[in-house]
Amino acid sequence: MEPEEEEINQQPLVEIEISSLSLAGSPRLAGESAEHIEALAAAQEPLPPITVHRPTMRVIDGFHRLKAAQSRGDSTIAARFFDGDEAAAFVLAVKLNAAHGLPLTLADRKRAAERIIASRPQWSDRRVASVTGISPGTVGDIRRRDGREPEAVGRRLGQDGRLRPVDGSAGRIIAGELLTENPELSLRQVARAAGISPETARDVRNRLRNGEDPLPRQHLRRKDPEQGRDVVVRKGFRTFGLARSPGRGQPRAVPDRAVLVKRLKDDPALRFTDTGRNLLRILALHTLSKDEWEAIIDNVPPHCSNIIADLARQFADLWSEFAVRVEEEVAQIS
Repeated sequence: MEPEEEEINQQPLVEIEISSLSLAGSPRLAGESAEHIEALAAAQEPLPPITVHRPTMRVIDGFHRLKAAQSRGDSTIAARFFDGDEAAAFVLAVKLNAAHGLPLTLADRKRAAERIIASRPQWSDRRVASVTGISPGTVGDIRRRDGREPEAVGRRLGQDGRLRPVDGSAGRIIAGELLTENPELSLRQVARAAGISPETARDVRNRLRNGEDPLPRQHLRRKDPEQGRDVVVRKGFRTFGLARSPGRGQPRAVPDRAVLVKRLKDDPALRFTDTGRNLLRILALHTLSKDEWEAIIDNVPPHCSNIIADLARQFADLWSEFAVRVEEEVAQIS
């Protein structure tokens, strides 16, 4: 397990001789900011404790605070120890610098991603992105550019601590078959059975509802090592779809959510009651287009993606329960 800021904050606070500390290994390519050091030194409040790698006495977090303490003439500084290995210490340094203080530059974060990929090749792009604060796509570009694609590993460790295949094509195909046979399966059930993440299962479900293939376009072709060219890996494989017209193989169009919500807004039974207006406001939040949703997903900050994903799952569960309860109420009335 990688260390979290909360765990470090639970460590005992100690006073350390400044002369015993090392400043090597900073994730900042350009070094420290003299202006930031001066501002910290001028502050009247005590400086927050720094984090120190106990085996090497190297400063993990708090380079500027240490320099500020030195400029004040202090001989000791408040600190907390971290006892992990060097690679884990660097990951922690990047996490802590991204969470507070003077932000790392884009160049710093990209360089940090390179070092983490080198020491943690089994980590997924999203997991590296969550530490460094760059997008998963940028992490993937760095991995490919540096030739560090973990071919031998074949699996990546995600943010949830689970190992998943680098190539999720087989899992997507299985998920598509499961959802086609039983559209009522939950995303977690599908993800567990197919060996993919719930987010991938959600993407497969959305593709099926839109009459698309479960595999994104980039997964449909692979480099054939013998022929030296791209080949279609799913030639002849049928297109999946959750909603199909009776007796026909073509997907049925999914009604436009915005149109449906607009119709509901015209219903007096909803418009003229407080609970009805609240419901309409909630429903209106879900009428964004697919492109708008994609734009939101692409711009979710990696450092809070876990929280947002967890909230989204909780809201999805609430909506599922809401749907069941509404249908039950209707059944009882009829």
